[in-house]
Amino acid sequence: MRVAGIQRTSTIDFPGVLACVLFTRGCDTDCFYCHNRDLLGPGDCLPEGEVEAFLKKRQGLLDGVVVSGGEPLLQPDLEEFLAALKAMGYRVKLDTNGRQTQRVLALAEAGLCDYLAIDWKAPRRQYLQVCGVPPEQGYDATRETLCQLAEKGIPCEARTTLYPGLTAGALVELAGQLPPLPRYRLNFFRTPACARQRHLPLLERPFLTHEQVRAVEPQLRAVQPGLTF
Repeated sequence: MRVAGIQRTSTIDFPGVLACVLFTRGCDTDCFYCHNRDLLGPGDCLPEGEVEAFLKKRQGLLDGVVVSGGEPLLQPDLEEFLAALKAMGYRVKLDTNGRQTQRVLALAEAGLCDYLAIDWKAPRRQYLQVCGVPPEQGYDATRETLCQLAEKGIPCEARTTLYPGLTAGALVELAGQLPPLPRYRLNFFRTPACARQRHLPLLERPFLTHEQVRAVEPQLRAVQPGLTF
């Protein structure tokens, strides 16, 4: 398991659970607003023994572990790693872009994760520009994942970053493309520390403020009652 970093304690990443966050290396999207760009490609990882020792030391102090990234589903030994976390008594939350629908469902149905956060990134027509992935490989797959999770009643949330260029109207449309979910979380944009040169013009576009989101909050809650921001 390629873990590039650890946030030792978090009270906000796993709803209602005191947790740590493990950041895996590697990602199969290239979102222009990414805040974890240093995790996208090759690089240093923590020794597996160090990660294991940390998790064992925190048993009884932490209730959960968030496996984030990067994109955790790129890790070939993810199932084995999640099973080890469960054996230690941790509750597990998985952060993913949701592109591997069947694998996500299999992890949930096997009891290897207790909660899923799926990135609902951008409208279909903007997906390639925003994420660097054709919509049929990103938007369509992620929507199928979220629809399946909702249908099966698996605890989950969708989360959307209000990236530059996303309008209030497009946000309402995006939220309405999903069935009502237990939780739909909006993350306000923050300028990343580094970006690709070709992405700089995209980062200079206007982005939604709290006031603009509040103006369309009734429309958002009409389609996603579990809205939070």
